[in-house]
Amino acid sequence: MSRDFRRGDKRLTPLSLFSQSSLTDIVLLLLIFFLLTSSFVTNFGIKVNIPKAESGATTQQQMISVAITKDGQFYVNGDLTARGSLATAIREARNNTVNRTIVLRADKDAKVDDAVRVMNIGKALNLKLVMATEQSSL
Repeated sequence: MSRDFRRGDKRLTPLSLFSQSSLTDIVLLLLIFFLLTSSFVTNFGIKVNIPKAESGATTQQQMISVAITKDGQFYVNGDLTARGSLATAIREARNNTVNRTIVLRADKDAKVDDAVRVMNIGKALNLKLVMATEQSSL
């Protein structure tokens, strides 16, 4: 048993005027949100698959960045550096920065010996060492 609850024989007419102001407000807010959050993403330019950690700490831009790829290549502040001149490159980077900290971004498939080499150079130059990781999503 179907029942028509409309009064009389009046047909419902569709809205002829639709305000899009609320839709444009939402789009504008989303645009602002994505523009602001995209500026916080740092792109080092060297693809390294870093391991995950339970907790994390943020780093500043004035630190010495050392990246180790799974192929055993070293990058000091984004510049490809030979294994033999790694200590010289880190020493030059130390002289150009105020903060005396190395941020080590080693690929999880990189050799431990390569990471230890950077750690030994950092210790010899009296630099602090921070290992870059991604926060684990449990």
